[in-house]
Amino acid sequence: MSFLRRLVKLALAGGQGAARRDGASPNGRAPVAAELERNLAELRRVFSHTPDLVIRTFRYEQIGRQAALIYISGLSDINAINNNILHELMRHVPGESPSGYLPVSLGRMAVCGDWSQIEHGLLDGLSVLLVDGMAHAYSMNTQGWPQRAISDSQIEASLKGAHQAFVETADSNIALIRRYLPTRELKIKEYTVGARAPSRVSLLYMEDVTEPEHIETMENRLRSLDVDAVLNTGELAELLEDSVLYFFPQFITTERPDTAASQLLQGRICVVVDRSSSVLIAPVGIVAFFHGIDDYSTRWPIASFLRMLRLFACLIAIFLPGLYIAAISFNYEIIPLDLILSIGQFRASVPFPPFLEALIMEVTLEMLREAGVRLPAPVAQTVGIVGGIVIGQAAVQAGIVSNLMVVVVATTAVASFIIPNYDMAAAIRLTRFPVMIAASLFGIVGLVACFMIIMARIITMRSLGESYSSPLAPTRVEDWKDVFVRLPLRFMVKRPRSVRSMQKKRMGTGGEGGGAP
Repeated sequence: MSFLRRLVKLALAGGQGAARRDGASPNGRAPVAAELERNLAELRRVFSHTPDLVIRTFRYEQIGRQAALIYISGLSDINAINNNILHELMRHVPGESPSGYLPVSLGRMAVCGDWSQIEHGLLDGLSVLLVDGMAHAYSMNTQGWPQRAISDSQIEASLKGAHQAFVETADSNIALIRRYLPTRELKIKEYTVGARAPSRVSLLYMEDVTEPEHIETMENRLRSLDVDAVLNTGELAELLEDSVLYFFPQFITTERPDTAASQLLQGRICVVVDRSSSVLIAPVGIVAFFHGIDDYSTRWPIASFLRMLRLFACLIAIFLPGLYIAAISFNYEIIPLDLILSIGQFRASVPFPPFLEALIMEVTLEMLREAGVRLPAPVAQTVGIVGGIVIGQAAVQAGIVSNLMVVVVATTAVASFIIPNYDMAAAIRLTRFPVMIAASLFGIVGLVACFMIIMARIITMRSLGESYSSPLAPTRVEDWKDVFVRLPLRFMVKRPRSVRSMQKKRMGTGGEGGGAP
């Protein structure tokens, strides 16, 4: 048996040696040759029909050999290449040892042994140096693709908070988060997602706060992704969420670094996707989507009032059109007598039933909203205001809808605008239509049934394995200090139990202040 094992080992070693002689590396990737001309020919074959690929050949004066610097012009910084690489390599410095020394003034540098590393490096904005007589290449960090400056968030506007938003570069976004959390406990794990167009995905968490089970769950989901490309955060969120059959979002998507830092301190995980201007936060509960960014920069009574207003606006945005349909079609007894006489007078000239009347106005409102998003900002504002007034007034005069229906739709639209999270506001607008259908079929009973179904759905949902309805179900009264209302910060000594953070305490007991509470 030992003789057979030795024979198999010799056969495998011979096969590997033959593979190396044929020009293939042990891992199946073509290695870099020692001849410069052969490497340049392979480079032109790999990057055929690539006019923005630049191959700069020159003489490496320090060792007296020919060399070539390769980069893609639109993805690399030309000034860094000329000043920090070519200028240093083309000048002769006597008396210095050339072996293993590359005199370039750049931060990150790596050795590439196969063409797969070279290809990915060039497409990522790096510069690659090939030297005649060396069977490897050097990749240098000269990334310099076009990017916009850091500006204010267009979706999550703030009155008293910071005016900085994420951009489309992962390094800049991580730096913005580090500005808020300058601590060594902030850990970053990087992954590559996408087979055809790889994207760098960074997993950020506080090592001494975040539950290890959440980190492991997120890592397993990232590793299991097998897709061509992930181009934005929305695609990644849909691939990572627990279930795709729900309207409500299961991850928070934010453009603000202060929001991401606040969630990290509570024990949550932040996922940064390169080439995307927003990040993902998990695990989260449904109540987190109704917390505004200014809640902690304003006085607690004002923040508490605004939170209760948002919850009330959520109920209006979902159930008000359905309540109108149910009251007009089935349950007349809930309407005061004077009001029902007025409604009857208005609806005398309307030929459509209440459901069709509400459906026409709601679909028209959604069309105006979508048109406002697609048009330039000055034109969109005009279309939104003038279009809504003109269409609503014309519809009333034409007898298509009643005056009260216009009031209901306008109130519903304003209520949906109050929801601070865009994804949650869109889910609430979509939920309104099944509620309208149920109200048109069963009246108030249909509204009650829809409310029970929505609550059951929320209770059964999960976000990264955690309950979506926490701290309401399961009930955690300790966390209610920051749910419906926002109590003074000195009372919120512990982190939310629903996140299951390792460190429960986030504030010392000495934060009582100078005066009486």
